[in-house]
Amino acid sequence: MTECVFCKIVAGEIPSYKIYEDEKYLAFLDIYPSAEGHTLVIPKKHVEWVWEVEELGEYFEVVGKIARHFREVSRDIVRSNIDGWQVPHAHIHLKVGKISNPNPTKGDPQKLQQTLEKYKL
Repeated sequence: MTECVFCKIVAGEIPSYKIYEDEKYLAFLDIYPSAEGHTLVIPKKHVEWVWEVEELGEYFEVVGKIARHFREVSRDIVRSNIDGWQVPHAHIHLKVGKISNPNPTKGDPQKLQQTLEKYKL
């Protein structure tokens, strides 16, 4: 889908801070992080809703792999939620810690790079 911002990230048309990537899935830092390590895990193939992902079990295995890695690195809780109304491309949020900023602002590139170095799988 050419107008989908996540599809543009997958295609390399928009830069991102890639936490994890394989042939089917991509995880990258949210540039408006509401919590430590705020990451979006998406299927590379465009589908609007999580329940439309063809291999849903495999998708959740990838999410679990990343979440376990975050917990190991941070020694804190890792929260997840499924959201889909802001960007019409299936995605799952992962966030470290108990606190979220309800009004996130654009992340500082240096801080995002440090977060990437800490959490990259």
